[in-house]
This record gives sequence, structure tokens and C-alpha cells, in this order.
Amino acid sequence: MSENEQNSNEEKAPPVRKAKTGAWWKSVTKTVPEASQDSLEFIHSSPEATEKEEKSEAGPAHAIDSPLAQVTTGQAAPAPVAEMSPAAMETPAAVESAERVENAEAQEDQAPVKSKRRPRRGGRKRSKREDAPPIEEVEEGGAEEEDVPDSVEEDDDHLDEETSEFPEKAVTYKLLINAEEPEECRIALVEDGRLESFHVTTIDREPTKNNIYKGRIVSIEANLQAAFVDIGTGRNGFLPFSEIHPEYFRQDVNERTRAIIAQQQWKKLKIEDVVQKGQEVLVQVVKEVTGNKGANMTTFLSLPGRCLVLMPGSDSAGISRKIVGEERRSSLREIMSEFEIPEGIGYIIRTASAEITGATLQKDLSMLLELWEEIKKRGQTMEAPALVYEEQDTVVRFLRDHFFQEIQEITVDTQESLNNVNAFIEQLPAKQKKVKVRLHRGTKPIFNQYNIEEQIESIYKPQVALPSGGSIVIDPTEALVAIDVNSGRTSKNSDFDDTIFLANMEAAAELARQLRLRDLGGLIVVDFIDMRNKKHIREVERQVKISMKRDKAKVDISKISRFGLMQISRQKMGAPIEKGSYRTCENCQGRGVVRSVETLALYYLRRIQTGISRKNIARVECRLPIDVAQYLLNKKRAELADLEVKHHAKIDIIPRFEMKPAENQIDFLEGEATR
Repeated sequence: MSENEQNSNEEKAPPVRKAKTGAWWKSVTKTVPEASQDSLEFIHSSPEATEKEEKSEAGPAHAIDSPLAQVTTGQAAPAPVAEMSPAAMETPAAVESAERVENAEAQEDQAPVKSKRRPRRGGRKRSKREDAPPIEEVEEGGAEEEDVPDSVEEDDDHLDEETSEFPEKAVTYKLLINAEEPEECRIALVEDGRLESFHVTTIDREPTKNNIYKGRIVSIEANLQAAFVDIGTGRNGFLPFSEIHPEYFRQDVNERTRAIIAQQQWKKLKIEDVVQKGQEVLVQVVKEVTGNKGANMTTFLSLPGRCLVLMPGSDSAGISRKIVGEERRSSLREIMSEFEIPEGIGYIIRTASAEITGATLQKDLSMLLELWEEIKKRGQTMEAPALVYEEQDTVVRFLRDHFFQEIQEITVDTQESLNNVNAFIEQLPAKQKKVKVRLHRGTKPIFNQYNIEEQIESIYKPQVALPSGGSIVIDPTEALVAIDVNSGRTSKNSDFDDTIFLANMEAAAELARQLRLRDLGGLIVVDFIDMRNKKHIREVERQVKISMKRDKAKVDISKISRFGLMQISRQKMGAPIEKGSYRTCENCQGRGVVRSVETLALYYLRRIQTGISRKNIARVECRLPIDVAQYLLNKKRAELADLEVKHHAKIDIIPRFEMKPAENQIDFLEGEATR
């Protein structure tokens, strides 16, 4: 979540907050006093739910066993909670919660869900629709927020368009996995020898996305409408109010707050009125630590598998929109209806299920249900803060979320990775098992064997050459990423307009690839070379959009302004890739430049002049970097001698080899001067 979102004061439509599950909050909260049964019914009821209860044979107030209850205490919820109607669960804001994990490194598979959903708050308008069937797809649209990084429909569209292009190209896709060294695991997708995707995990940058923690709220920021959660990683997680499951709401709220909840006037509800400091919560990481910002968290848990995404605490069901054909979709609905799925657990059928059998779906569902049971047991026994669930091995996770059937060959360099890949391939449908898996046994490292190492190194360089002689310069800053397009040798040709157009077209294709490889997100400003032909401008804009279709991140692209600038908003999938392999320079502190020796010498000389003029200063000891000390002793000896005579003090310049350019130690000692 960006800072703009955290500080946004825009009016947000009031989706339904009531959850179907029982007393989940009771099992994970130790500090909230119990409320009466009537107050619980009052808080978690809605007109739709009340109407449904009146028609229920069990009566208007029947208890439901929640799969999320008993996570930490193992005790059943004593208070009855009204069931949630499909209409109450259908808000577009609620749709986003089920899409959370599918976008967490699995963005290619989700589809928007229109059926019964968990209540979720957000900045989207509620739509007035009739009750939907248990499983149903949704047309594209509905997202109105500036940054909806976990939007299923957007991510699905990107990947759908990307994968649809694969069969049209007579290209060879190879997946190279370098896991030979325990400190680093690298995975590269190569298209006809050209690096198209690169993922790296280092020992000091273990991924935390999708991890589930048992945390404790340590502070509540009313201005941000968010809470900070201690998850035991040394940096508190950021939990927005819109990501707090209604089951965590306090039971001892006052009458005014109860009335607001009953009337569903969420913009009038304050976070400090419904949650409190010290409360325990189960949270999942949706965005990793970036810079000085902690991880973004959610309490809407999701567990991704190859075929399904399981959503405990939800009663929703959906099918990826990329699974086309009503016959196949109906078949999947029938298959899922035959399975015994516990009450209060939702799911999404992923794109990978397009050609699989019911037995494979059943196996994936059983695995995810067993995983959820294990997570509940760990939540009952572990003390907060603690890691409850950790994502799978890097290789397995990548294959689960990014494998597509056009990959012809997978090459690995360790036996363990080979076993993991073979185990994954065995679970695929017959049509997708044509991929060749082999162990690299060459004398050269695997990436050098395929000439990929140099392409990887270019990711970390600011300048990228273009085929016709131009270049693009990429400069990430704190506020945005600036990309400048240079014409280079292309401008020396006779036809100036055509050569500039060619450079811009090449830059449009390359910048999209570089953003993917470097994993740069946020606001990106591209300074194209000025073009006078409007047709050329439209073609460059079109080229950028076509190139961006292969990006799994959510992307928004503007037109080229009259200043030649294009703005691109790209979803931040995590910290830029160089953060895991590079560290801030100790000499320049990330600026990229250091002061010259002459400037530093004069700076220290002025400090000496100022300090020695004070009373009773008898000695000045200056420990400086060797090059600066030598400059003062050789070039400024006369000035130092004049200061000693004028102030009757001794100045000692002491060179230090170990000091960095910006380091210094200047001590002004009082007392009688010594020689």
C-alpha cells in the first residue's frame, strides 16, 4: 500500500462488514472483554442476514462453527452469529479480499468473484445486484481506487494477453534454475536466448510475502486509520483498517459505534473504536518491506495452491475469467459442488485448472485443507508474535505461480531442485508434461553456459543500449523512477524524424522489459525524444501498451504530453531487485558522488579556524582521510602555521588510512599547548 493510500481521506463506500464465520475474534484476542449475546447479534447483523435467518429452519439465531475460530485458544465460540446473505457479500470492495494471495506472486490466475464474499472495506462504490449463484465470474471493471495492487481482474488480463501471444510465436522458452549455492537462488526465463524474467532470493533477503504471522497490535494510528502489528521480525507490519476482518472487532463497543455498524456507515467508524492495543491477530503479508516502510498486512487470509486458492474465513467461490468456455466452467462448478468443503471456507479456481481432472482438483483441495488445519493448530499453541506459516521453497513457489505450458525445457543445477521440478511436473495434466527436465552437468556455471550472466549484470546498470545505437537511462529515486531516452547514433542519419521515431519505438519496448526485470514500481516518468509527427506519437504510445501487456503487475499508462513525457503507474510487487544484491555505498551513502579532496580540505580548514578561535584552546587534533590530510599538509601548511601563531595553539593533522572520504574526527583540547 502506498503512502497516498495510507493518508487518503477520500470517501469510501460502505461495504458490508459482517462476517459469516463465528467468533474468530475471540480465539485470537486475549484483551477484549466479552459482550452479551444480544450485542454480538446487533453488531454482526444485516437486513439481508436477518431476512435469511427468518426463513431458516434453524431459527433466527443459530451458531455456526467457524474454521477461523479456535485458532489460538481451541475454544468454540459461544455467541451465535447471523449468516451472511449473498447480497451482503457481493460488494466490489469485498471482491478484492479474495484476490489477495492470487496476486501475491500468483497474479496470473485469479478472476474477479461476484458471489458471496467476505465483508471488506475499501474505496469502491457498492453495486446493487441480486443474489448470485455460489460460483460466478464477473465482467471486468469496478476498480476505482488509484492503486489496487491485488486486483484479480487487472492481473488476469495482463497475463491472459501475455500467454495468448505465446503460441503465435515460433520461439523457444527455457527455464534456468541456479540453486547451487545456499546463499542465493536465481531463476531465469529465457526466450530465444534473451532474458525475459528474472527472480532471485538471497540469504539476507528471504521473501516474506504470503507468510502468515500471529501478531499483536502495538499501536493504533487514528490519523492513518491503521494499526501497527508486531510480527516478530524486528519491524512492525502495517495493517490498514480496510484489511481488518470484522471478526476482530471489539465486543464492548459503545452504543454509538454499534449504531454506526448496524447502519453500515463505515466512513464514520474509527479504528480505535473497534480494535485496541494488545489485541492478537492472524495477519498475512501482502507487500514486503520496502525501504523504511514495514510490510503491508491483511487479516483476510488466503492459501494458494496450483489449482485452487483457499480462503479461510470466506464463503465465496469463483472461477478465473481466463478459463473460457461455458461448458468447461459449468463442469468445474459441478466438480466443486461434489466436494465436501467446510462451512466458512471459500475458494477460487485458478487458470491452471482449465484442463485438469476432478481427481487433481480434489487432491489440491485436500492439501490446502490439511495445510489450514496445521495453521490453526500452530496458531493455538504459539505465543505472539510468531511465524505461523511460511511460503514454500523458491523453486516450488515460482513453478506454482509462473509455469506455463509453452516452456519447452527446464534446466537445474542441483539434485534437490531436480526432484522438486519433477514432483511438480508429475502433478500437471498430460498436455503440460511435454516439458523436458534435465540436470546441468557442464563445467561452466549454468547461467554462463547459456550466456545469461551478462544480461543479468545489465539489470543493475543505469544505462541500457538500444539496437540502433540509442540508449535509455534509468534512475530510480525516492519519489519516482525517471527514464530518459537518448538518440545516440540514430540522430546522425539523414531522415531525422524517422530515426527519432525508431529510437523511441525501441525504447518503448525495452523500458517495459527493464521494468519487469528490475521490478521497479510506483510512478515512472519516461522522457521520450521529442516527435513532431502525431502518428509517430500514437505509435510509440501503442508500443508501450503492447509491451506492458506481458507484465504481471497492474500498470496504468498515460499519453505522451506536449513536453514529451509519459507517466506510468506500475504496481509495486516488492523491493527493487537490486536491493537484495547491492547495499548502500559507505562512502557516498547512496548519493553516487563524494566531495572532492579540495572541497573537503577547505571544509575542514574552516572548521579548524572556527574552533581554534574559542578561548582556552591549546591543541587541535585532526584525524582525517589520508588524501585530505596530505592536501592540508602540502597545500595549506602556511595557513595552518598562521593559525598556530595567531591563537597560540598546536594543530596536528593525523592521516588515517582506514577513514572513508566523509569520515573525520576533529578534537579541540583546552589547556596549555604542548610541543
